[in-house]
Amino acid sequence: MPIQALPVNAAGSAARHRDEVRGLWLGLLGVVIFAITTPMTRLAVGDVGDPQLTPLFVTAGRAAVAGLLSALWLWVARAPRPQRHQLREFAITASGVVIGFPLFLALALREVAAIHAAVITGVLPLGTAVVAVLVLRQRPSRGFWICALAGCGLVLGYAALQGGGRLSLADGLLLIAVASGSVGYVYGARLSTAMRPEQVICWVLVGALPLTLPLTLWAAASVDFGAVRGGAWLGFGYVALFSMWLGFFAWYRGLALGGTVRVSQVQLLQPFVSMLAAVPLLGERLDSLTLAFALAVIATVFIGKRMPVRGAA
Repeated sequence: MPIQALPVNAAGSAARHRDEVRGLWLGLLGVVIFAITTPMTRLAVGDVGDPQLTPLFVTAGRAAVAGLLSALWLWVARAPRPQRHQLREFAITASGVVIGFPLFLALALREVAAIHAAVITGVLPLGTAVVAVLVLRQRPSRGFWICALAGCGLVLGYAALQGGGRLSLADGLLLIAVASGSVGYVYGARLSTAMRPEQVICWVLVGALPLTLPLTLWAAASVDFGAVRGGAWLGFGYVALFSMWLGFFAWYRGLALGGTVRVSQVQLLQPFVSMLAAVPLLGERLDSLTLAFALAVIATVFIGKRMPVRGAA
């Protein structure tokens, strides 16, 4: 009966709206967690003049800690094991988000400020879109490729200006980190269509334990723990517990509740949060040139993600 249908429809609409709002807030929480990763990683590894934990120890250690927590969580949740045909995608995801992105980011942050890294890695959402286009064999519009090239040109131009007309090794490492993260995000997203998203990151981390746990113990031999400050351990604890584990719980759940297209837009805030966090955490200074380039990069990401992309032919 029509009179009875209205309340049902209204209730369904209200429930969807609540899910969208929750999704946006969880997505924002995930973005804030990931954004603070950059200054916290810098805090953990220190710089050339005052090194703290080594980049390899931070990379392997954060994944090992998160992997052990993931194993416990999967056991409590009685999560089903991945299928054999999914192992290749799990391996690719791990190579990107467990090894590639954290390692190259940590190596670069020994050489450059966190604010500088935030501008370069600000193109990560657009890089992820490019990898998705290639992996899924989609046909993007000309405008999409123009935005992708413009974003790449902006980060290269910024790096060259900051480096006195040339790119530094650290800038190259940051670009490799962006490429690694993009690949890992895309393959992780593909796995998330077949199993619960939070289970994906946990199985990725557990699957990497045979590598990350021994590597952590080996890397520990080259760390002078007596010279490591408490702030470095704070940074390490953050990237292990939040960046490598809990951040994915919030982010993936937000995407599921609020919708990927809507929630993913909050990624545009990530470079700004990283830069703002670097000021009190590291004492870095945010100048007008850096802010201008950050705004320009975010603009290309914003426009590029709205360019039409057709499915595979």
